[in-house]
Amino acid sequence: MASDGSVDFTSGPIARKIAAFAFPLFLGNLFQQLYNAADTLIVGNFLGPEALAAVSSSGSLIFMMVGFFNGMAVGAGVVISRSFGSGDRDRLLRAVHTDIAFGALSGMALTAIAVVLTPHILRWISTPEDLLPISSSYFRIYAAGIFFSVMYNVLMGIMNALGDSRHPLFYLMISSAVNIVLDLLFIAVFGLGVGSAAAATMISQAVSSVLCLLRLMKGECGIKVRMRSVRIDGRSMKPILSFGLPSGLQNSIVGLANTVIQASVNAFPAAAIAGFGVYAKIEGFVLLPITSFSLALTTFVAQACGAGDPGRARRGAREGMAMNIVLAELLGALLFACAPFLVSLFSPDADVIAYGTRQARIEAFLYFLVAFSHGSAGILRGDGKPFVPMLTMLGAWCIFRVIFVRTILSVIHDIGVIYIAYPVTWTLSSIAFIICLRRTGWIGRGKGDGGMLPKRR
Repeated sequence: MASDGSVDFTSGPIARKIAAFAFPLFLGNLFQQLYNAADTLIVGNFLGPEALAAVSSSGSLIFMMVGFFNGMAVGAGVVISRSFGSGDRDRLLRAVHTDIAFGALSGMALTAIAVVLTPHILRWISTPEDLLPISSSYFRIYAAGIFFSVMYNVLMGIMNALGDSRHPLFYLMISSAVNIVLDLLFIAVFGLGVGSAAAATMISQAVSSVLCLLRLMKGECGIKVRMRSVRIDGRSMKPILSFGLPSGLQNSIVGLANTVIQASVNAFPAAAIAGFGVYAKIEGFVLLPITSFSLALTTFVAQACGAGDPGRARRGAREGMAMNIVLAELLGALLFACAPFLVSLFSPDADVIAYGTRQARIEAFLYFLVAFSHGSAGILRGDGKPFVPMLTMLGAWCIFRVIFVRTILSVIHDIGVIYIAYPVTWTLSSIAFIICLRRTGWIGRGKGDGGMLPKRR
């Protein structure tokens, strides 16, 4: 690890470097999840199950809106990692400044659209009329800060692509503390209501994005961002779109599918809606090592490809995937055992606890499937094949999941149908990824170099 906190994946011990890079990512995602969960936990304990249901019903919608730009940030990270690995500093600087400009323009547009269309969007996902006023209050204020959420993910993606996962962690720790303190102050002390939880999140996201930008402007990540250079460069935007659009569309389509699923959840009682939302927050913690190692795999493979070393990329893919799967299963077992206690932290309501625990007991031991799917997607993105994971997720996690839920619910009106849909679709995506990885030479005795760049001559 360099003195500036970055990791060069092109040489040195593979497993140790992947772990050294992924661990700060994991902790950073942990703190991000903590401040996302703080709204749910504090609202559930201080404002009751109806307010909790109002907050919970917006989760999938928020992911759908922000997910596209988060996926674009991952795609831009591949371009930046490859430029870093190849030593092309001019291309690296152009890609970084273009990424920031695109993020800023997109964030402003998304914020304006979300604020104006809030009530229409909430009605579209079948938000119950009795929850609509407080749901609108929460979502509109949250939407006003979406710009900062987009910018943080763009800036964090740049720092991660340069091999620096430590400083985004530090900034998230600060941001999480700000969010939790403000949540308690606004709700528990001042009694300002559910909208103040969204305001606390908005302020904390602004803090983390500003801190990331200041570090990049000081040149402490190996490059120096200059605001006068922040503009869309056509030569850089084309590969960013090529790598980023599939990931962005994948996130948005998965988010859209989850929003459709949320509309089905909203047909059940408020306790069921709240229990589903609480479990989503808890599940987010279990998914942290999965997403962290998947991003580490993308960065590792992209840097190794940029350096012209496909053999090293393949070894790192195997070792990173193994660590990812083991961690996912350990955390899944812990969730299975502790589900009632964990759900009760968010709400003392017995029905909410029962719904959340039931979902945990159905899904918890199958997280190795999620780890394999996300890890495979990370490898293929780093290898320059972003459309493969997009199409796989589209088919399994979106189209099939929605058809499965809507079809079975029309016959069996039980929320357990929705719970079962997730492991069923994880299995389908894992099978598809096994086929893809075998055909591209990543596993088994596939021919060729997995489609990677040729070795440096």
